[in-house]
Amino acid sequence: KMPAAKIAIVQYSLYGHVSKLSEAVAKGIRETGATCDIFQVPELLSEEILEKMHAPPKPDYPIITADKMKEYDGFMFGLSGRYGTFPAQMKSFMDSTGSLWMSGALVGKTAGTFTSVGTQGGGQETVNLSCIPFFAHQGMVFVPLGYKDPKVFNYDEVHGASPYGSGTYAGPDGSRMPTELELSICESHGKHFASITAKLASEE
Repeated sequence: KMPAAKIAIVQYSLYGHVSKLSEAVAKGIRETGATCDIFQVPELLSEEILEKMHAPPKPDYPIITADKMKEYDGFMFGLSGRYGTFPAQMKSFMDSTGSLWMSGALVGKTAGTFTSVGTQGGGQETVNLSCIPFFAHQGMVFVPLGYKDPKVFNYDEVHGASPYGSGTYAGPDGSRMPTELELSICESHGKHFASITAKLASEE
């Protein structure tokens, strides 16, 4: 029997959509027997700016540090979309991992992505794709969702998710919350990611 994988979700959520996705992804990961911890990256915006943006309080997840990444076999990155790519807060965290890059600490660890964007052209594919250079430089193994869950093919309703990763649409004003379909795909994504991570981690 393969040892249980240890997986971290690293997220940035401004209005709560990504946090909802993270919880669903974590549920899927844990259903495989893997352990899963959810972290958030440090905020770069001031309290005053966040208040003006009507952002709700941050979730009660611990703040990730680069050093903490050494403890995990794989990482799922929860990404808010910003003009088709991921936000500065996530970029700032990724840029803090230079010591891990120098030591090769993340080589062979798995990486996956999921996203919340505002509109149908907002980046369900490109937000995920914009992480690939970071994964490549760190020597990480990108695990896409593919069409592992047939619900990704669903054409009966508007929904997030692409072959690159699970996701949701927040709507232009942020009022749309993740649907049951989207959360179900997130769970499938978590399960699939955890199973691949366990196989790779067992070979080390």
